Amino acid sequence: MHAALGDPARLQIVDLLLLGDASPSELAARLDMPSNLLAHHLKVLETAGVVSRHRSEGDRRRTYLRLTTATLDPVGPIPATPERLVFVCTANSARSHLAAALWRQASRIPSASAGTHPAARIEPAAVDVARRHRLPLPRVRPRHLDDVIADGDLVVTVCDHAHEELGRLSRLHWSIPDPVPLGTESAFEHAYSDLAGRVADLAHRLPSAS
Repeated sequence: MHAALGDPARLQIVDLLLLGDASPSELAARLDMPSNLLAHHLKVLETAGVVSRHRSEGDRRRTYLRLTTATLDPVGPIPATPERLVFVCTANSARSHLAAALWRQASRIPSASAGTHPAARIEPAAVDVARRHRLPLPRVRPRHLDDVIADGDLVVTVCDHAHEELGRLSRLHWSIPDPVPLGTESAFEHAYSDLAGRVADLAHRLPSAS
């Protein structure tokens, strides 16, 4: 692992993946790096077990890279503290609501949730997983992002479809599989666990407003 990180370019890749996921094309654009050189560095990092790759639930031609080594800490917090975090998924019926509720327990920075194509209601299974973990989840109607977003918000997409639809408006992306199609308790537990870990890590790195 240390040998894999012994290159400045690979350290930059890890820095970019520390708070969220990204596709190879997004990394290439942000690093201004040729695709063949990026592919070489990613292969080294994947072989060392530093990053993992999985296919998008939205654009199936796209893959997302995720940092897998939790002990790495190459950068500090995001420099600017946002006024609010807005967690976004497609339907605003499960993942984004859970993420916002988890954030309210982890940080004093306000949070909200929204969808790009809101459903009619919150998924009952999302309510159930929140209840099992004693997480307060307000019974509110899913809302469209246009009705929620404001200046100073940091948009965090928790859905591949939403990230690919919003483009640069999605400042951070967490590629979390949608538990709704499966509808099983284990699928919602996995999504909850993934969100809880991501929220805890981001809250640790993002300074709270004074």
